[in-house]
Amino acid sequence: MRIDHIGIAVKDLKSATEVYSKILNTSPTKTETVESEKVETVFFETGESKVELLGPTSDDSVIAKYVAKKGEGMHHVAFEVDDIHAELDRLRTEGFTILNEQPKDGADNKLVAFVHPKDNHGVLVELCQSKK
Repeated sequence: MRIDHIGIAVKDLKSATEVYSKILNTSPTKTETVESEKVETVFFETGESKVELLGPTSDDSVIAKYVAKKGEGMHHVAFEVDDIHAELDRLRTEGFTILNEQPKDGADNKLVAFVHPKDNHGVLVELCQSKK
């Protein structure tokens, strides 16, 4: 298991992309819209991990609601796993609340599932596995 990326929720994706391009001294490596989540993503490579900016494409998206409630900032930490189904089963057995019954399609050609932040000291944890 390794940190795949850190997700940052933003109001204005264009502005945030400009800021993070300056901070990281690099251009984004990938942009992608995830229609099912009503979110547009921008990825920056940062060594072995990535920074993912998340901007809403609709006022009723999860990211728009998150930003309205908590403001901009860190949204989640994503850990890459080899077998997302086995990890979800293991975490359920350990008593964690899993927000997705089954992994779903996410950005960056990954299957994703989330662990509720109430079980993780307030941090939303994403598990992700590359699609084969």
